[in-house]
Amino acid sequence: MLQTSEPQAQLATFGGRGIGYDERVLTPRPWTEAQSLWARELLDELPDGPVLEVCSGAGHIGLLAVSGTNRALVQVDADLHACVWASRNARAWGVDSDIRHGTMSEAVMVDERFALILADPPYLPSGDVTRFPQDPLTAIDGGGDGLDLARECLDVIVRHLVTDGAALLQLRDVEQGRELVSDAAQRGLTIAESRQFDGGAVLLLRRTTEGRADGSQAGP
Repeated sequence: MLQTSEPQAQLATFGGRGIGYDERVLTPRPWTEAQSLWARELLDELPDGPVLEVCSGAGHIGLLAVSGTNRALVQVDADLHACVWASRNARAWGVDSDIRHGTMSEAVMVDERFALILADPPYLPSGDVTRFPQDPLTAIDGGGDGLDLARECLDVIVRHLVTDGAALLQLRDVEQGRELVSDAAQRGLTIAESRQFDGGAVLLLRRTTEGRADGSQAGP
């Protein structure tokens, strides 16, 4: 439930434009602009279709990725405050984003397909979250090994990515991404490229020939 009195609004610069948020929402990280720019490059070569962003927070990564394109954007976050700010930011940017409050597995319809999926899950192990008391717990706690939500992102990607589409998954570092190689393969996905930035890492995922559009895991 939203508080009747909201915390003081703050403004971050992202891609040369303003992104609003408050203390209940994860502060936009400047380094994630690189994820948006990579997404924009991919959109030039990907098939037609909308873009999905899960764990979208204030919405900045997806907004910058599609701004100035004709791509439809769907943004999903389990936190209501994040969705409120994503909606405000989309309006301020002039982007018609379909913002959905709910878990990523429930907020996307079974028959929806996307050319590009952006996934920005919490990726800190639960034992490390106390090192960052200024951040909302639900925005940084990735479970025991930090990858619980990342694995759920893989499930969403394999269910909703078009055959020749691409997904960009944000993680702590490339080493953490290596821990997902087997999880991705079991779902019919491959990590095509990993990029380390000053602040985090992004993995490029694509379907393998064994990938299953219904989201079931590959295997015997």
